[in-house]
Amino acid sequence: MHLSRRLLPAALAFSGGDATVPKQKPNEQVQQIPLSEIRPFKNHPFKVTDDELMQQTIDSIMQVGVLNPAIIRPAPEGGYEMVAGHRRLHAADLAGLKTIPAIVRNLDDDEAVILMVDSNLQRETISPMERAQAYKMKLEALKHQGKRVDLEDKSTSRQVGEKSWAVAKVGADANESERQVHRYIRLTELLPEVQKKVDSKEIAFSPAVELSYLTHDEQKQFLDAMDYSQNTPSLSQAQRLKKLSREGRCTQEAMRSIMSEEKKEEQERITLSSDTLRKYFPRSYTPLQMQQTIIKLLEQWQKKQQRRNER
Repeated sequence: MHLSRRLLPAALAFSGGDATVPKQKPNEQVQQIPLSEIRPFKNHPFKVTDDELMQQTIDSIMQVGVLNPAIIRPAPEGGYEMVAGHRRLHAADLAGLKTIPAIVRNLDDDEAVILMVDSNLQRETISPMERAQAYKMKLEALKHQGKRVDLEDKSTSRQVGEKSWAVAKVGADANESERQVHRYIRLTELLPEVQKKVDSKEIAFSPAVELSYLTHDEQKQFLDAMDYSQNTPSLSQAQRLKKLSREGRCTQEAMRSIMSEEKKEEQERITLSSDTLRKYFPRSYTPLQMQQTIIKLLEQWQKKQQRRNER
């Protein structure tokens, strides 16, 4: 069921752009909390950007207010820490509000991390590194909860089981396989400069996972090799760099050599410059018309060749 344009602003104000909204518990009350008393969640992995959806959220808040309360928790140093509702908080601030409806919930660090991650993971636009950091934070929180159970049970086998369960839990909640969860978490081993290239899609996800096994010094040298060759790494190239790293042979020279290789798809690609083609076509021809004409002529040539071969 699709929301009409008329109802969209109110819906956005309700969710604040968050895909999953934590449910209010029966004994909880919604309070109006000053924005100045709320600070962001420590190491919050999800970026709050001033995009088109944010502007729509601001517009809807100015019309109907924030309909869905944020979830906050008391901060040790005073005030509150935002757990679920960072986009609503930012939009409310830009809309000129002084307070925001919120539920104050007493959560320990692990509970807060899990709630924060779960309330954001279903958003449509999540970068690879946001997802990677979120999976890691939730996994550590679940494992920590498991360790506390282990201390009570004093059972080593229980501890191992909790760790395995934690990975499965992260994957199940995010509709991911355990292997994919591990692959995402591997991205957190990348240098910040490499992580930026992953988010900007200069480096694809699978090659990035392989590159995460390089040491930080090797990753710095890889960035140099990438810049030197003006190429992005293929999966095959990244796997070879990983192998060299494990063998202790991942030198700058070796990386430059691998990154400067002509990829198979480039070897098979034929490129004709516009200047080369333009002299055969009227000035009024668009690139699409030129392409269509070339294909038509090639088809005619192919038919002639077939007729010759049949003689």
